Amino acid sequence: MKQKESVYQLMIHLVFIIISAMSLLPFVLLVTSSITDENEIIRRGYSFLPEKISFAAYDYLFHDLSTILRAYGISISVTVIGTLTSVLIISMLAYPLSRRDLPYRKLFSFYVFFTMLFNGGLVSTYYLYTQVFDLKNTIFALIIPYLLLNGFYVLLARTFFMTSIPVAIIESSYMDGAGEFRIFWQIVMPLSLPILATVGLFQIIHYWNDWFNSLIFITDSKLFSLQYMLNKILLDIQFLSTADLGGNQGEMLAALPKEGVRMAMAVIGVVPILITYPFFQKFFVKGLTVGAVKG
Repeated sequence: MKQKESVYQLMIHLVFIIISAMSLLPFVLLVTSSITDENEIIRRGYSFLPEKISFAAYDYLFHDLSTILRAYGISISVTVIGTLTSVLIISMLAYPLSRRDLPYRKLFSFYVFFTMLFNGGLVSTYYLYTQVFDLKNTIFALIIPYLLLNGFYVLLARTFFMTSIPVAIIESSYMDGAGEFRIFWQIVMPLSLPILATVGLFQIIHYWNDWFNSLIFITDSKLFSLQYMLNKILLDIQFLSTADLGGNQGEMLAALPKEGVRMAMAVIGVVPILITYPFFQKFFVKGLTVGAVKG
């Protein structure tokens, strides 16, 4: 019996090892393609084992290292500040909505749900943030519009609070003389690490991958985010590769590592997320599943 169980466990482990290896293959291909010579990519296509290694794509991206580093700094600052602020605001809104003694709780919950279905549109949003709040060309323009508060995450956190925070703990805290603020910070928040980490990871990904706010609200190149900067570089290289200049300039433009740059951009953009994910992974599944049991 024990031998059968060990064989079964071995098979399960092998299956998951194979699945994990298959999941890593696209990333390995991405990295190898980013260091493959452009002519080899054109001639043979993408390969796990390139015959000729070239770092021309990275040389092209980092030819102005200070610009890339500044964009990295902007993206990291926006991601950290935006995620922490977003998680705080979402939890402070979701917790009252989870309390059954809150007046008009259903009305407020419907208002949050309504924001998931409709928005004011791009023109009105742009006018509001640039003319009313005067956020154009400020770091806040990369943090607040579209990203700071998400109705879905509010409802997800509300459901977690309702299903995972025992009412008896809150009532006993009242009896011990604790106020609402102390209950929220010292009892509810420590018990809510799974959902906070889950929402935080989602927000990290959203903030890190965002380039739209830079496109709409930022014209100062010193405030460009990394994703917008990389997207701008890609558009520039696509334009230059199609330009018909002739002579030496035409030959230089034809030699630009177009495909390699695409892969190198993906590598540069995804590495910070790969570094961040392991710190949230142990909370991620629990927070997402427990928080979605019922609405």
